[in-house]
Amino acid sequence: MTGSKATALEAYAQSRGHAFVRFDYQGHGASSGAFRDGTIGTWADDAVAILDQVTEGPQILVGSSMGGWIMLLAALARPDRVRALVGIAPAPDFTERLMWAGMNGDARATLMRDGEWRRPSLYDDAGYPITRALIEDGRRHLLLNGPIALPPVPVRLIHGQRDPDVPWRTSLDLAAAVAHEDVRVTLVKDGDHRLSTPQNLDLITHTVGEFLD
Repeated sequence: MTGSKATALEAYAQSRGHAFVRFDYQGHGASSGAFRDGTIGTWADDAVAILDQVTEGPQILVGSSMGGWIMLLAALARPDRVRALVGIAPAPDFTERLMWAGMNGDARATLMRDGEWRRPSLYDDAGYPITRALIEDGRRHLLLNGPIALPPVPVRLIHGQRDPDVPWRTSLDLAAAVAHEDVRVTLVKDGDHRLSTPQNLDLITHTVGEFLD
C-alpha cells in the first residue's frame, strides 16, 4: 500500500475531495501473517472485510496484478458496493495460467510432495514461496473459463505490452469474459508490469477520475 500507484491515487482522490482506502493483504507489506499461509480466498476475504468494515456506499475498486483478480472476486461478493472497476495489469487465474502452467514436472512434483516450491522472481532473490494450498484454492476461484457476471458497472483495464510477468492478452481475455458491455482495455506499448512511470500514473489517475463526482 506504500507503492507509487496507491499513493498517487490517494493524493489524486484527496485533491478531488474524496476519501481513499489503501491496504495490504495478509502476508503482504505492513500486514501481519506470512505470504505462504495466504490463498486467493483469504485475500479476497480481506478485500470484502475492508468494504464491509471501513467503507460506505459504492466504491471504485482498483486492483493491480493479483489485486485485479481480488478486485473481481470482491465485486462478485458485494455487487451493490461497486461503482466501477479499474484493473492495472490484472492477473485473474494467475495461479493456474501462469504458475501451474509454467512449472515443469520436477517443480510440480516438489509442490505436491512438499507443499511448497519457490518460484524465481525478478523482485525477490529468494523467490516467491508457492504453496499447494495457493494452487488448489486458486482453482476454486477461476474466472476466465466462463462468463463473469460482474455488476453492470464500468470496467477499465490498463496493461503494458512489455509486461514480463502477466501477458497483456490476459486483459483481452478478461474483457471478453465479462458478461456486460461497458468494458475498455488500454494497452501501453512501452509499459512494464509495474506501470509506475509518471505518464503511467497520470493514465491511471485519470482513468479513476472518470468515475469521481
